[in-house]
Amino acid sequence: MPRRHIHVTGAAEAPLRAALRALRAQLAIPEDFPAPVLAEAEAVAKAPRLPAYDATDLPFFTVDPPTSTDLDQAMHLARRSDGGYRVHYAIADVAAFVTPGSALDAEAHRRVLTLYFPDGKAPLHPAVLSEGAASLLPGEPRPALLWRIDLDAEGRRVATDVRRALVRSRAKLDYATVQKQIDTGTAEEPVALLRDIGRLREALEAERGGISLNVPEQEIVEQDHTYSLAYRAPLPADGWNAQISLLTGMAAADLMTAAGTGILRTLPTAPDGAVARLRRSAQALGVDWPHHVSYADVVRAADPANPRHAAFLQECTTLLRGAGYTVFTAGHIPTPAVHAAVADEYTHCTAPLRRLVDRYAGELCVAAVAGDEPPEWVRAALSALPDEMAGGSRLANTVERENVDIVEAALLRERVGEIFDAYVIDVKEREPAVGTVHLDDPAVVARIAGGESRLPLGEWLRVRLAEADPGTAKVLFAPA
Repeated sequence: MPRRHIHVTGAAEAPLRAALRALRAQLAIPEDFPAPVLAEAEAVAKAPRLPAYDATDLPFFTVDPPTSTDLDQAMHLARRSDGGYRVHYAIADVAAFVTPGSALDAEAHRRVLTLYFPDGKAPLHPAVLSEGAASLLPGEPRPALLWRIDLDAEGRRVATDVRRALVRSRAKLDYATVQKQIDTGTAEEPVALLRDIGRLREALEAERGGISLNVPEQEIVEQDHTYSLAYRAPLPADGWNAQISLLTGMAAADLMTAAGTGILRTLPTAPDGAVARLRRSAQALGVDWPHHVSYADVVRAADPANPRHAAFLQECTTLLRGAGYTVFTAGHIPTPAVHAAVADEYTHCTAPLRRLVDRYAGELCVAAVAGDEPPEWVRAALSALPDEMAGGSRLANTVERENVDIVEAALLRERVGEIFDAYVIDVKEREPAVGTVHLDDPAVVARIAGGESRLPLGEWLRVRLAEADPGTAKVLFAPA
């Protein structure tokens, strides 16, 4: 989902709406679903294909932002008698509702991803499914792909199974509630184990050289009848929850590679130049990065509650460029097959309500465990999926980038001409008077240009806000 999150309070929405409407129009973002798609969604919501296996006795719970209703995943965590753990992870079974070749299916292939805006979203599937009949809402029986992953006492995977099942979530929890329950010792064991398993998986991630970016959320807050930008640091529970999804994605990749047919999420190792640029940004932001310390260790030690570290973590997302999807068949595993940030083989399979490829990965895994050939409709679609996902990802990245620009410009538009304290975190090699500055207050990372001398990389600088126009979605500073 989006790497750079923006949360807009209700009070701050009005000044942004015109610019966001214009952005949607410019990018041809679909507002509504065609009538045939809505009609089909209404019909299948009432009559999904239900599985024979009943797992509604397991007390699943979900962990999501408090306002989320498109719930892809639910979990139940337990101890095993040998000192290890059992993870049950239910993933919404979109294929129980969407028939290959149907209007719903065609529309999902057109949209590819749910797109997020500060004031709403353009969903992959109609709300009657994504926020209703297919969502793992509490108290409702739902068709799901039920993963059972056994771990040893160190958190290493020892057995994997996935099958179709009927599940029922018992509780809809949010990150803050989970964190509070765990911290105060009031969490029931299935919830409390999220910390134990999450920490074990984080330790294994560090051991293999992987890294999870705990990117802060950029939040608009109201202060004295005006608005400002600040960073909201993720909680440890955010990371523990993400480790369960990563665990499942790695297990899915192993199932597919063993079966010989699949689709992997791959990311090449970052080039030296990109890492060198991050080193310069770290120096500029006062983030300690000794030469003998790896990128992964520096990121792991960063404190997202520290505004400068938060800005550094935002810059680290540039190393995710180049991620893509790679299809393989007949056992011809691609080289390289690894996702560099995960430091292992990995695939996307845990968010089918919001990401097209996950539906196909789930079907491949169910077939692999059963010892069956993948369904024909899956095999027929595989070759086109990487390009479809690449196009959808480019659009999502544009939306994300333009959202940030619009929000920053809208909130700063009355402050053109003001002077701010900033740090120069990047300078263009061929245009040394052009670069990027980071402001602690407000929480803005923006372009700087217009000076006559080389920008002082890594140094404090007084800057003047030269432009802030949400109509053009750009913020520009100049040396003061």
